[in-house]
Amino acid sequence: MGKYSKGWCGWLIVICIAALVVAAAVIAVRKKSHHVEPAPVPGPPGAVTQKYADALAVAVQFFDVQKAGKLDNNKISWRGDSALLDGKDAGVDLSKGMYDAGDHMKFGFPMAFTATVLAWSILEYGDQMAAVKQLESAQASLKWITDYLVNAHPKENVLYIQVGDPQADHKCWERPEDMKENRPVIQVNKTTPGTEVAAETAAALAAASMVFRTVDSEYSDLLLRHAQQLFTFADTYTGSYSVNIPELQTYYNSTGYHDELLWAATWLYHATGDQSFLSYVTVQNGKLYADWGRPTWFSWDDKRAGTQVLLSRLNFFSSKKSSNAENLGIQMYRKTAESVMCGLLPSSPTATSSRTDGGLVWIDEWNSLQHPVAASFLAVVYSDYMLTSRTASVQCNGESYTPMDLRNFAISQVDYILGDNPTKMSYLVGYGDNYPQQVHHRGASIPADQSTGCEGWKWLSSTDPNPNVAVGALVGGPFKNDSFIDLRNNSMQTEPCTYNSAALVGLLSGLVTTSSIPLTLNSG
Repeated sequence: MGKYSKGWCGWLIVICIAALVVAAAVIAVRKKSHHVEPAPVPGPPGAVTQKYADALAVAVQFFDVQKAGKLDNNKISWRGDSALLDGKDAGVDLSKGMYDAGDHMKFGFPMAFTATVLAWSILEYGDQMAAVKQLESAQASLKWITDYLVNAHPKENVLYIQVGDPQADHKCWERPEDMKENRPVIQVNKTTPGTEVAAETAAALAAASMVFRTVDSEYSDLLLRHAQQLFTFADTYTGSYSVNIPELQTYYNSTGYHDELLWAATWLYHATGDQSFLSYVTVQNGKLYADWGRPTWFSWDDKRAGTQVLLSRLNFFSSKKSSNAENLGIQMYRKTAESVMCGLLPSSPTATSSRTDGGLVWIDEWNSLQHPVAASFLAVVYSDYMLTSRTASVQCNGESYTPMDLRNFAISQVDYILGDNPTKMSYLVGYGDNYPQQVHHRGASIPADQSTGCEGWKWLSSTDPNPNVAVGALVGGPFKNDSFIDLRNNSMQTEPCTYNSAALVGLLSGLVTTSSIPLTLNSG
């Protein structure tokens, strides 16, 4: 009897273990495949999250800090008129626009990207910007750039893409108001094409044409005409601007132009409703250039992830008839956008492992905040597409994630930037009590009453805080170990740029309150 009872005990243990394994498997399957109810669609702008409203009010001011030209209604006490003669020798007025970073160069490629992202932010979140009284400032900053871009396109197949000599500019440390150096201009044209910069400019003007459609229809029409001409120029006379003009490779070197063509055509489709642009990105060139299924990082050089998210909105909302081939292409863009989102969510099976211990997505030591800010902007936009369309979840290798999961990822990144990080420092200058004091920025580093000429180097090497606060500047950001060295000479970490600010303004506008997304960007 004893040996039989020991056998029964053994069997009971085996049965119990098997039952536990089965139960665990059932729970796991249910967790992966359980039905998630869609969240309710947000109504008009709801309650304001004050810290994001405060941060947005700070962030939009950096565009005023960076403005060139004659500053009417100047809001920055230590800034004045500058670069008034830019373009004069070539017979064009290139005095407006914005300096892209801490120097005084006007690089058309990142400037146009700044405008495209700022326009996109306004189109998606204009009501939320208006709720905290920031919409007019954002529109005015956008127009300051688009005025410049229109002037930079004096003929159908000519686009001025740079003002200033970067080598000469970087040999000077001076206020922009005091510049006396020669400021040559560079153009792309039929014999020296620059597809990526022409296409990005087309994207910027197409997106901006929708922003201004209900504000100033004549100006909107002007922007759209230039956008269409620039796209034709970019698509007809193909070639990389940084290959054709090798001296530009040191600064904003392009890794290719196919992504800009898809990006520009997508914006033109939204602006015009012309089906040929949709066919261009989904049928003719989607398979060749879109890298469907491979997630990438959104930046001034790579527009693929932005295009995938922007085209996803057609899959979420569009009621227009499209061909089977076009619909298949749209689905592939959305599927790739979902892969981008899955890479961002920290608990996703396909999450990127490249993060700091403090939780910041970290891809590059130079201008490290560029990628987490741009990615978080896309995450908020995609999350809101899901909410407005009542899409309950996104699938990442069988795991389900809700719009709120995406929003929480974006919140984690922006909170890190605003001071919830190991250094307890806000990387947004002017926000909070502890932010970088030695921003790598010529104008901010020199007292407004000092005229140094080109030789203001003592202000670069000074260990004192900047005499002028570059309000709204988003500095380069921390190293992989979450550390930050606040030195003016440390341009890798302390230099700000406008394209980071554009993405940050969009991100904060998406988080400042909740509202449904417009079902169509083209309100005309």
